[in-house]
Amino acid sequence: MELIPAIDLLDGKCVRLNQGNYNEVTKFNSDPVKQAQIWESQGAKRLHLVDLDGAKTGEPINDQTIKEIKNSINIPIQLGGGIRSVDRAKELFGIGIDRVILGTIAIENPEIVRVLSHEYPKRVAVGIDAKGGIVATRGWIKQSEKTSLDLAKQLNDLELAAIISTDIETDGTLRGPNIQALRQMAEISSNPVVASGGIGSIADLISLASFENEGIEAIIVGRAIYDGSIDLKEALLTLKNLLIQDSFDEKDKFLV
Repeated sequence: MELIPAIDLLDGKCVRLNQGNYNEVTKFNSDPVKQAQIWESQGAKRLHLVDLDGAKTGEPINDQTIKEIKNSINIPIQLGGGIRSVDRAKELFGIGIDRVILGTIAIENPEIVRVLSHEYPKRVAVGIDAKGGIVATRGWIKQSEKTSLDLAKQLNDLELAAIISTDIETDGTLRGPNIQALRQMAEISSNPVVASGGIGSIADLISLASFENEGIEAIIVGRAIYDGSIDLKEALLTLKNLLIQDSFDEKDKFLV
């Protein structure tokens, strides 16, 4: 199970929103480049980067910061927020972004998802952000008429890097993930699922790790590692030990 720390950019700063509300912003670090270096130094193997300004406006306001982050670390970056054209996605691939995350465009112009996933197999993720099971777009400001599960089904014939499934009602709350919604997503999707939203403790990570064989392959963690509810080093070690224990358990089955 991969654990991916998140950096959300707003006005060039590292922030977290509560349930996607732009009026409820907590600033954690005015230097997101330094923050990215910290997460890498603590053992992260991938960084989840979100351009909140881009998600809201569709404009690449934080590109300079994104480039500085990319040039300051060696781990791969997956980036979402305001990517609404083929050209924009290609621009980001061109500066070295490993994965692009498409959200709004998967609802408003799904053909772009198809074009990019065919040209860049396993390098395009789709962020399905839902409130009450209904997909939200435009930085979670607009509500669509499509359910998250219906959208995931429509993507099953594509070779995506992942479906990043975010429960808006738990995001930033630390109350725990919406496990039922995540399991439903993993069951319906032929693509790997990345869990996002609500993770607030090591216990939450352990709980989600138990569903790895059901298709949940990674967990994005944000607020909890900023306010100290989860220590990133400890969390990574815990998941590594779980993997080792599962490996031993599998071997024991054959020895019985």
